[in-house]
Amino acid sequence: MTTIYLMRHSMVLKDINNDYNNESLQLQNEKMPLSIEGEELASNISKESELQNIDVVISSNYVRAMSTAKYISNANNVNLIVNSAFGERKFGINSWDELPIDFGLRQNNDENYKVGDGESQKEVRERVYKALIDVIDKYKDKRIVIVSHGSAILWLLKQWCNVNLIEKYITFKDKVILEDNVFNCTTFKLEFDDKKLVNIEKVF
Repeated sequence: MTTIYLMRHSMVLKDINNDYNNESLQLQNEKMPLSIEGEELASNISKESELQNIDVVISSNYVRAMSTAKYISNANNVNLIVNSAFGERKFGINSWDELPIDFGLRQNNDENYKVGDGESQKEVRERVYKALIDVIDKYKDKRIVIVSHGSAILWLLKQWCNVNLIEKYITFKDKVILEDNVFNCTTFKLEFDDKKLVNIEKVF
């Protein structure tokens, strides 16, 4: 049995002025750091008994994900593996003003909807699912933590679960997994028999 803990990154620092930052919006998004509270939450959650005896710790290439995962890798004395395939959806815009007001709703309702050079829900799910299967192949029967992002995690879960983002619930085989938003450091425990998901539960 391969066990995967799928965690959303901790809280980010929001009071950042990028008026003089010439980097692309995508790079600014990838480099967003954790807040002081986010660092504390990540540190505290790494001490939970559920996250001990972890064999592999993987993070997306976003700073907020790596900064969350570093505490778990340190607590388990393992190297942190960075895999960009677990990154957040790419918005495909140069300014937040380019994003339609109903962007979130449209992207959740239409798996093929995207803006500009961004990614659709379907494209994100396929990207993250392929990366997950590769991890299962490489680390069969291990205990693995993957720190990723809200939309990437929710859309991946649609591979097996009924995910209703309007009424805020997730079910797996008619069992309610979540009845709320996916907050910072929300963590799902997925158990695989070979590549078949046999159980999923929310642990944090």
